Amino acid sequence: MQVDTYLFGAIEVAPEKIIQFPQGLIAFESCKQFTLAHENDQETPASFTLQSLDDAALAFQIIDPTALGFHYELALTEAENTLLQSPAPEDVAVMLVLFKQDEGQAAISPNLRAPLVINTKARIGLQKVMEVLRPNITLSNLISKV
Repeated sequence: MQVDTYLFGAIEVAPEKIIQFPQGLIAFESCKQFTLAHENDQETPASFTLQSLDDAALAFQIIDPTALGFHYELALTEAENTLLQSPAPEDVAVMLVLFKQDEGQAAISPNLRAPLVINTKARIGLQKVMEVLRPNITLSNLISKV
């Protein structure tokens, strides 16, 4: 499948590279198919682009929380575990969506209260909305360069 993207131009997406989000993402519930993209010249990218395959103009910058010094220990509900097809812990990736805080500023922040949880083996994911930021998120390695 070929997709025209805003950031990368036309890209070819193999069926095994499609990540399904059956419930969509917050405010974008109709977009259910995504793929990960990054600049080819980066051997180990710090962030990725989560590109919608349903809307070529929709893309999110996402990052592994450990790159920012965060460690998540998430408890999935029975429904979330079922939706993710009961993955083994080693098959789960947690990613944070980055967003621009204010129009007048260049500050970019991660959305800590709604991480993406992806079963990397089954290529299915969800956005876990947490009403309260729980203390089971720990900060580490705060002096490392990001």
